[in-house]
Amino acid sequence: MTLIIPKKYKRKLLPETTEVAIKSIKETFQEKLAKVLNLRRVTAPLFVLSGTGLNDDLNGVEPPVGFAIRCMGDARAEVVHSLAKWKRTKLGAYDIAPGYGLYTDMNAIRTSEELDNLHSLYVDQWDWEQTINPSDRNLHYLKATVEKIYNALRETEAMIYEQFPHITPVLPEKITFIHSEELLRQYPNLSAKEREAEAVRRYGAIFLIGIGAKLSDGEPHDGRAPDYDDWITPNSDGFTGLNGDIILWNPVLQCPFELSSMGIRVEAPSLLAQLQERGCPERAGYKFHTMLLDGELPSSIGGGIGQSRLCMFLLQKAHVGEVQASIWPEEQIEACRAAGIDLI
Repeated sequence: MTLIIPKKYKRKLLPETTEVAIKSIKETFQEKLAKVLNLRRVTAPLFVLSGTGLNDDLNGVEPPVGFAIRCMGDARAEVVHSLAKWKRTKLGAYDIAPGYGLYTDMNAIRTSEELDNLHSLYVDQWDWEQTINPSDRNLHYLKATVEKIYNALRETEAMIYEQFPHITPVLPEKITFIHSEELLRQYPNLSAKEREAEAVRRYGAIFLIGIGAKLSDGEPHDGRAPDYDDWITPNSDGFTGLNGDIILWNPVLQCPFELSSMGIRVEAPSLLAQLQERGCPERAGYKFHTMLLDGELPSSIGGGIGQSRLCMFLLQKAHVGEVQASIWPEEQIEACRAAGIDLI
């Protein structure tokens, strides 16, 4: 994605008012999320030891920021990409019952990002995880959870409209569920991102299911690490995958806007199958993976929801740098300033 400069962009809140609105959004949404999913807040690490398998590998190719710990014999640590696997270990450690879970503030540095309107070196999100019964590992439970999260989004959007009436709500009443294979069949001549754009432009808000597994054209819709979301298990819709992305249509930028990746997590059979599919079966020997294979971790569902992205969307900003302090290329700063887009 290249930098998008909307025509005749006009900010709807002054910078100082934006800061007040950011606080309202973060406080309101996390309270609603915790309530609808029965989550309690926990403290999370900024970095973990290398070689444990705890860090999120994202698409499997992004290198984490790392450093040596001098007082531990120069053992290597790495800044988390997300807490997808760490959270599941905490569900087990705290013995959290099915139907209940935890959430935390996750902060990451992703140096491989292409910096544009939506992507920053700094990533902040609410990482959440909920214990489930093995019988809940199905598409119905996944969709019901997505709908709860989406309702919390719409309620937060309504709160912002009450405080700032000139920010008109844009989210549709319902979120539409669609599988990535269905999109491929509907738009066989388009790329994955183009198919995504067509669907979310039409519906306004979609949950795109089955990201990670190969589709009928031999390619996955998008990359997904093999050791947290389950994207290989057959589901009740006749496709594969128990995971997906919440994607909204952004009327300011006129483009798809991914807000959350989430899913039901792997069990031993799907973990081994996905590791094999990705060509990294040796990861089964990592600490996290052996815990899972030995039955020490509970069944779970979880995901991440971008904090700055949510604020950017609800406040109808053109650039994530309007709601988040980070580093941007000087030419991007100048292009934004010329268009009335003031980066923090």
